Amino acid sequence: QVQLVESGGGLVQAGGSLRLSCAASGRAFSRYFMGWFRQAPGKEREFVARINWAIGATYYADSAKGRFTISRDNGKNMVYLQMNSLKPEDTAVYYCAAAARSFRSVQEMGVPAYWGQGTQVTVSS
Repeated sequence: QVQLVESGGGLVQAGGSLRLSCAASGRAFSRYFMGWFRQAPGKEREFVARINWAIGATYYADSAKGRFTISRDNGKNMVYLQMNSLKPEDTAVYYCAAAARSFRSVQEMGVPAYWGQGTQVTVSS
C-alpha cells in the first residue's frame, strides 16, 4: 500500500511559478513509478510527468516539456513538480500518482495504482 499527500497548489498569475509536493509513504514505493496528472473541469484526467523512483529517469507530456520539472528526494520520500511559465490552461486539480509500472496515461497505470487527494492550481490571465 502507498499513501500520497499533495501540497503546494494555489493561485498564481500567468507567467508565474509554483512547486507542488507529494509526500509518499508505505511499503515498497521505492520500486514504483511516481507521477503527476491533472484534471480540469469537464475534462479527463491527463498525464503531466513521471519519474522512476529508483533511477530518476523522467518523462513529460508535450504540454509540460520545457516548463515543468519532476524530481524526487529519496531521503525525504518526496516527489516534486516545479512549474514555471504557467499559463491559464494549466489550471486544474493536480494529482500525485504511483504505479508499479511505467505509464503515460491513467489506463497505462494498471493495478495497483495509487492517488493523492489532489491540489488545486489556478492560473489567472
